[in-house]
Amino acid sequence: MARRWWALLVFALLGTVVNAQEATHAPTVIHLASEDWADYTAADGHGLAWDVLRKVFEPAGVQLDIRTEPYTRSVGLAQRGEIDACVGAYHDEASDLLYPRWNFDTDHIYALGLASNPAPTPETLGNYRLAWVRGYDYQNYLPNVRSFNEVIRRTGILSMLTHNRADYYIDALTEVDFVVSRANDPAQFRKTHIAELPLYLCFANTSQARTLMALFDKRMEHLVKSGELKPIFEKWKQPYPFEPN
Repeated sequence: MARRWWALLVFALLGTVVNAQEATHAPTVIHLASEDWADYTAADGHGLAWDVLRKVFEPAGVQLDIRTEPYTRSVGLAQRGEIDACVGAYHDEASDLLYPRWNFDTDHIYALGLASNPAPTPETLGNYRLAWVRGYDYQNYLPNVRSFNEVIRRTGILSMLTHNRADYYIDALTEVDFVVSRANDPAQFRKTHIAELPLYLCFANTSQARTLMALFDKRMEHLVKSGELKPIFEKWKQPYPFEPN
Protein backbone atom coordinates (compact mmCIF):
# COMPACT_ATOMS: atom_id res chain seq x y z
CA MET A 1 0.00 0.00 0.00
CA ALA A 2 2.89 2.33 0.90
CA ARG A 3 4.53 1.68 -2.50
CA ARG A 4 1.32 2.56 -4.30
CA TRP A 5 1.01 5.80 -2.31
CA TRP A 6 4.64 6.67 -3.10
CA ALA A 7 4.12 5.99 -6.83
CA LEU A 8 1.06 8.25 -6.91
CA LEU A 9 3.02 11.00 -5.15
CA VAL A 10 5.86 10.73 -7.71
CA PHE A 11 3.42 10.94 -10.64
CA ALA A 12 1.73 13.96 -9.08
CA LEU A 13 5.07 15.72 -8.62
CA LEU A 14 6.09 14.94 -12.18
CA GLY A 15 2.80 16.37 -13.45
CA THR A 16 3.42 19.56 -11.48
CA VAL A 17 6.89 19.90 -13.02
CA VAL A 18 5.54 19.37 -16.55
CA ASN A 19 2.78 21.94 -16.02
CA ALA A 20 5.30 24.42 -14.67
CA GLN A 21 7.55 23.86 -17.69
CA GLU A 22 4.62 24.39 -20.07
CA ALA A 23 3.69 27.61 -18.28
CA THR A 24 7.30 28.77 -18.41
CA HIS A 25 7.43 28.22 -22.17
CA ALA A 26 4.06 29.84 -22.89
CA PRO A 27 4.67 32.90 -25.11
CA THR A 28 4.48 36.23 -23.32
CA VAL A 29 5.25 38.32 -26.43
CA ILE A 30 3.97 38.17 -30.00
CA HIS A 31 6.35 39.62 -32.58
CA LEU A 32 4.35 41.31 -35.37
CA ALA A 33 5.29 43.15 -38.55
CA SER A 34 3.10 45.43 -40.61
CA GLU A 35 3.20 48.16 -43.17
CA ASP A 36 2.68 51.67 -41.74
CA TRP A 37 -0.99 52.25 -42.53
CA ALA A 38 -2.24 55.58 -41.19
CA ASP A 39 -4.61 55.27 -38.20
CA TYR A 40 -4.48 51.50 -38.58
CA THR A 41 -1.00 50.07 -37.99
CA ALA A 42 0.99 53.26 -37.50
CA ALA A 43 4.69 52.94 -36.72
CA ASP A 44 4.22 54.65 -33.35
CA GLY A 45 1.76 51.94 -32.25
CA HIS A 46 -1.53 53.75 -32.67
CA GLY A 47 -4.35 52.65 -34.93
CA LEU A 48 -7.40 50.43 -35.17
CA ALA A 49 -5.57 47.17 -35.90
CA TRP A 50 -3.09 47.64 -33.06
CA ASP A 51 -5.97 48.39 -30.67
CA VAL A 52 -7.83 45.24 -31.77
CA LEU A 53 -4.74 43.05 -31.42
CA ARG A 54 -3.91 44.47 -27.99
CA LYS A 55 -7.46 43.61 -26.91
CA VAL A 56 -6.95 40.09 -28.22
CA PHE A 57 -3.57 39.34 -26.69
CA GLU A 58 -2.83 41.55 -23.68
CA PRO A 59 -5.60 40.25 -21.38
CA ALA A 60 -4.15 36.78 -22.03
CA GLY A 61 -0.72 37.93 -20.83
CA VAL A 62 0.86 38.39 -24.27
CA GLN A 63 2.38 41.76 -25.14
CA LEU A 64 2.68 43.11 -28.69
CA ASP A 65 6.15 43.72 -30.13
CA ILE A 66 5.60 45.59 -33.38
CA ARG A 67 7.89 46.53 -36.23
CA THR A 68 7.15 48.50 -39.36
CA GLU A 69 8.11 46.98 -42.71
CA PRO A 70 6.76 47.05 -46.28
CA TYR A 71 4.04 44.44 -46.69
CA THR A 72 6.05 42.02 -48.84
CA ARG A 73 8.97 42.16 -46.38
CA SER A 74 6.57 41.48 -43.48
CA VAL A 75 5.41 38.32 -45.24
CA GLY A 76 9.02 37.29 -45.86
CA LEU A 77 9.90 37.77 -42.19
CA ALA A 78 7.05 35.45 -41.21
CA GLN A 79 8.10 32.89 -43.82
CA ARG A 80 11.60 32.83 -42.31
CA GLY A 81 10.25 32.60 -38.76
CA GLU A 82 11.84 35.91 -37.76
CA ILE A 83 8.46 37.16 -36.51
CA ASP A 84 5.39 35.33 -35.26
CA ALA A 85 2.93 36.89 -37.71
CA CYS A 86 2.44 39.59 -40.33
CA VAL A 87 -0.58 41.86 -40.13
CA GLY A 88 -3.22 42.56 -42.77
CA ALA A 89 -3.03 39.51 -45.04
CA TYR A 90 -5.73 38.08 -47.25
CA HIS A 91 -6.50 34.40 -46.75
CA ASP A 92 -4.04 31.86 -48.17
CA GLU A 93 -1.81 34.47 -49.81
CA ALA A 94 1.26 32.39 -48.94
CA SER A 95 1.06 28.60 -48.91
CA ASP A 96 3.89 28.25 -46.37
CA LEU A 97 2.22 30.44 -43.73
CA LEU A 98 -0.61 29.57 -41.34
CA TYR A 99 -3.97 31.35 -41.32
CA PRO A 100 -6.32 31.36 -38.31
CA ARG A 101 -10.02 30.62 -38.44
CA TRP A 102 -10.90 34.18 -37.44
CA ASN A 103 -10.14 37.38 -39.32
CA PHE A 104 -9.56 40.49 -37.19
CA ASP A 105 -11.09 43.00 -39.63
CA THR A 106 -12.34 43.37 -43.20
CA ASP A 107 -10.78 45.43 -45.99
CA HIS A 108 -13.25 47.60 -47.88
CA ILE A 109 -11.80 47.53 -51.40
CA TYR A 110 -12.40 50.47 -53.74
CA ALA A 111 -11.49 51.43 -57.28
CA LEU A 112 -10.24 55.01 -57.68
CA GLY A 113 -10.55 56.61 -61.10
CA LEU A 114 -11.38 59.82 -62.87
CA ALA A 115 -14.90 61.04 -62.17
CA SER A 116 -15.38 61.40 -65.93
CA ASN A 117 -14.97 57.63 -66.43
CA PRO A 118 -17.83 55.15 -65.97
CA ALA A 119 -18.02 53.58 -62.50
CA PRO A 120 -16.66 50.02 -62.60
CA THR A 121 -18.46 46.98 -61.20
CA PRO A 122 -17.02 43.61 -60.17
CA GLU A 123 -18.33 42.27 -63.49
CA THR A 124 -16.72 44.98 -65.67
CA LEU A 125 -13.48 45.42 -63.71
CA GLY A 126 -11.59 43.11 -66.04
CA ASN A 127 -12.22 45.45 -68.97
CA TYR A 128 -9.94 48.12 -67.51
CA ARG A 129 -6.23 48.72 -66.89
CA LEU A 130 -5.76 48.41 -63.16
CA ALA A 131 -2.99 49.35 -60.75
CA TRP A 132 -2.20 48.48 -57.13
CA VAL A 133 0.73 48.31 -54.75
CA ARG A 134 3.19 45.49 -55.39
CA GLY A 135 2.53 42.40 -53.30
CA TYR A 136 -1.19 42.95 -52.76
CA ASP A 137 -2.12 40.38 -55.44
CA TYR A 138 -5.67 41.61 -56.01
CA GLN A 139 -5.77 39.53 -59.20
CA ASN A 140 -6.31 36.51 -56.91
CA TYR A 141 -9.34 38.02 -55.19
CA LEU A 142 -11.14 40.11 -57.81
CA PRO A 143 -13.04 38.59 -60.76
CA ASN A 144 -12.03 38.77 -64.41
CA VAL A 145 -8.80 40.75 -63.85
CA ARG A 146 -6.61 40.68 -66.98
CA SER A 147 -4.52 43.85 -67.22
CA PHE A 148 -2.81 45.25 -64.15
CA ASN A 149 0.33 47.10 -63.11
CA GLU A 150 2.03 46.92 -59.71
CA VAL A 151 3.53 50.09 -58.28
CA ILE A 152 6.16 50.49 -55.57
CA ARG A 153 4.68 53.59 -53.94
CA ARG A 154 1.32 55.31 -53.84
CA THR A 155 2.81 58.75 -54.52
CA GLY A 156 2.46 58.47 -58.31
CA ILE A 157 -1.10 57.12 -58.45
CA LEU A 158 -2.89 60.40 -59.20
CA SER A 159 -0.46 61.12 -62.03
CA MET A 160 -1.04 57.63 -63.50
CA LEU A 161 -4.78 58.26 -63.56
CA THR A 162 -4.69 61.80 -64.93
CA HIS A 163 -2.15 60.89 -67.63
CA ASN A 164 -4.18 57.85 -68.73
CA ARG A 165 -1.55 55.26 -67.76
CA ALA A 166 -4.16 53.34 -65.75
CA ASP A 167 -7.95 53.40 -65.59
CA TYR A 168 -8.39 52.51 -61.92
CA TYR A 169 -6.29 52.21 -58.80
CA ILE A 170 -7.34 49.41 -56.41
CA ASP A 171 -6.80 49.65 -52.66
CA ALA A 172 -8.46 49.63 -49.25
CA LEU A 173 -10.73 52.58 -48.51
CA THR A 174 -8.39 54.22 -46.00
CA GLU A 175 -5.52 54.18 -48.50
CA VAL A 176 -7.73 55.42 -51.34
CA ASP A 177 -8.89 58.29 -49.13
CA PHE A 178 -5.27 59.13 -48.33
CA VAL A 179 -4.37 59.22 -52.03
CA VAL A 180 -7.35 61.46 -52.85
CA SER A 181 -6.51 63.80 -49.96
CA ARG A 182 -3.28 64.70 -51.75
CA ALA A 183 -5.06 65.78 -54.96
CA ASN A 184 -5.23 69.45 -55.89
CA ASP A 185 -8.80 68.85 -57.03
CA PRO A 186 -10.34 65.83 -55.23
CA ALA A 187 -13.57 66.30 -57.19
CA GLN A 188 -11.66 65.16 -60.27
CA PHE A 189 -11.67 61.60 -58.90
CA ARG A 190 -14.33 59.07 -57.91
CA LYS A 191 -14.03 56.00 -55.68
CA THR A 192 -16.25 52.96 -56.23
CA HIS A 193 -16.74 50.07 -53.80
CA ILE A 194 -15.96 46.72 -55.44
CA ALA A 195 -15.26 44.08 -52.75
CA GLU A 196 -15.02 43.12 -49.08
CA LEU A 197 -11.94 41.05 -48.19
CA PRO A 198 -11.38 39.65 -44.67
CA LEU A 199 -8.04 40.57 -43.08
CA TYR A 200 -5.91 38.04 -41.21
CA LEU A 201 -2.74 37.62 -39.27
CA CYS A 202 -0.51 35.26 -41.27
CA PHE A 203 1.43 33.17 -38.77
CA ALA A 204 4.87 31.63 -39.16
CA ASN A 205 5.05 27.85 -39.26
CA THR A 206 6.76 27.55 -35.86
CA SER A 207 5.64 25.99 -32.59
CA GLN A 208 5.43 29.37 -30.85
CA ALA A 209 3.42 30.91 -33.69
CA ARG A 210 1.03 27.94 -33.73
CA THR A 211 0.46 28.39 -29.99
CA LEU A 212 -0.23 32.09 -30.53
CA MET A 213 -2.58 31.35 -33.43
CA ALA A 214 -4.64 29.00 -31.24
CA LEU A 215 -4.80 31.72 -28.59
CA PHE A 216 -5.83 34.28 -31.22
CA ASP A 217 -8.74 32.13 -32.43
CA LYS A 218 -9.88 31.42 -28.87
CA ARG A 219 -9.77 35.09 -27.87
CA MET A 220 -11.42 36.31 -31.08
CA GLU A 221 -14.33 33.92 -30.60
CA HIS A 222 -14.84 35.27 -27.08
CA LEU A 223 -14.51 38.92 -28.08
CA VAL A 224 -16.88 38.67 -31.03
CA LYS A 225 -19.51 36.85 -28.97
CA SER A 226 -19.21 39.39 -26.15
CA GLY A 227 -19.18 42.42 -28.46
CA GLU A 228 -16.07 43.79 -26.73
CA LEU A 229 -14.46 44.84 -30.02
CA LYS A 230 -17.29 47.13 -31.08
CA PRO A 231 -16.08 50.19 -29.11
CA ILE A 232 -12.70 49.99 -30.87
CA PHE A 233 -14.30 50.24 -34.32
CA GLU A 234 -16.59 53.02 -33.07
CA LYS A 235 -13.57 54.93 -31.73
CA TRP A 236 -11.91 54.83 -35.17
CA LYS A 237 -15.22 55.47 -36.99
CA GLN A 238 -14.92 52.26 -39.01
CA PRO A 239 -17.64 49.69 -39.83
CA TYR A 240 -17.86 46.80 -37.40
CA PRO A 241 -17.02 43.67 -39.44
CA PHE A 242 -18.58 41.01 -37.24
CA GLU A 243 -22.29 41.76 -37.37
CA PRO A 244 -24.36 38.56 -37.59
CA ASN A 245 -25.80 37.77 -41.02
